[in-house]
Amino acid sequence: MTAFTLNLDAVKLNDEQFYQLCQDNHDLRLELTSLGELIVMAPVGGESGNYEADNIIDVGNWNRRTQLGKVFSSSTVFKLPNGAQRSPDVAWIATARWEALTPEQRRKFPPIAPDFVIELRSATDSLSDLQSKMQEYLDNQVRLGWLIDPQNQQVEIYRLGQAKEVRSLPTMLSGEDVLPDFRLKISEF
Repeated sequence: MTAFTLNLDAVKLNDEQFYQLCQDNHDLRLELTSLGELIVMAPVGGESGNYEADNIIDVGNWNRRTQLGKVFSSSTVFKLPNGAQRSPDVAWIATARWEALTPEQRRKFPPIAPDFVIELRSATDSLSDLQSKMQEYLDNQVRLGWLIDPQNQQVEIYRLGQAKEVRSLPTMLSGEDVLPDFRLKISEF
């Protein structure tokens, strides 16, 4: 099963309604585009889920050591400045930006674009859809993003204000100035 998009032109979900829809259907992975389209995503398989968990652990271990921010899983929905409500596979936000949110904003779907995101392409994901999502992240001020694509044995690096860089696997990725001293070695799949 691949993700599918429902056009909700007849019903415009506000933030609270979308939040409640997600709470009432916690078994589904839902996102909302800036145009109000509801995206229903398929669950990932074992290999993708394991690799996603490894990435969260790697970013989380770095963050525990540096204490520079907060790490989030794919279960977290962020309300981007353009109105889209998206769930990257891994996200990180600098402490000062996170703490600028109110407790209520932190409790629900935070109205903030992460500083850093990872998207891992699973067997059910469309590459072009993920590339559009990565561009949307940049358009909403995400500073650094990695799109890991096992099917094509490559990773796409997205940097705010720069052209996309594509690297073949295996490769070593750097958190650059966003995640200082963070390195992630990605092997071939």
